[in-house]
Amino acid sequence: MLRAELDLDSGVLRDLTTVLDGIPKASNHNGGRIAFGPDGYLYVATGDAGDPANAQDPESLAGKILRVTPDGEPAPGNPDAGSPVWSMGHRNVQGLGWDPSGRMFAGEFGQDELDELNVIEPGGNYGWPEVEGPGDEAGFIDPVAWWPTSEASPSGIAVTEEAVYLASLRGERLWRVPLLGDAAAVADGESPGFGEPQALLEGSSAGSGRFTRGLTASSTC
Repeated sequence: MLRAELDLDSGVLRDLTTVLDGIPKASNHNGGRIAFGPDGYLYVATGDAGDPANAQDPESLAGKILRVTPDGEPAPGNPDAGSPVWSMGHRNVQGLGWDPSGRMFAGEFGQDELDELNVIEPGGNYGWPEVEGPGDEAGFIDPVAWWPTSEASPSGIAVTEEAVYLASLRGERLWRVPLLGDAAAVADGESPGFGEPQALLEGSSAGSGRFTRGLTASSTC
């Protein structure tokens, strides 16, 4: 990961430096989404670099979401104080965002079956390659919404107070996942957390169904 200083007078980027290295790369599955979180630290999404085993290897920076300082050092409060890893078990995260309560979301490419929207927890393991989509397996965190890969292939996400919006490349549509209560309300059992995903701005591809935790709906198109 590189950092450059922006000269505000000229609009030129200067002094390109490496602040974080050792991230495996490949021709695809490279993740690459970066964003500063509400805590002021930098979050970096990495793919498994074509080797699924990387996602479950705590020593590899591939298949992870990393949390670092602007200088690339592991951020204070990380699950392992000496590691930049914030969460693991990811195949290829392409979208990061936070709601007003600070709850973190990530949109992720599946392989052949299901793409995912996840709520990211520090130290969480999201199951790849053992699980794709919901698996209800001990030690892994299930997604809060998922879709057949033909209806999604998620890219960037945007998070507001009322919904998560997920751009879908192969699916040629924008998905909206309603937020029903904040993280505290969900934890207290006062809210189911998420409503049924809604397809917006659909392109030429017809959908065959959509799914979210506790909900199943047949296609309406």
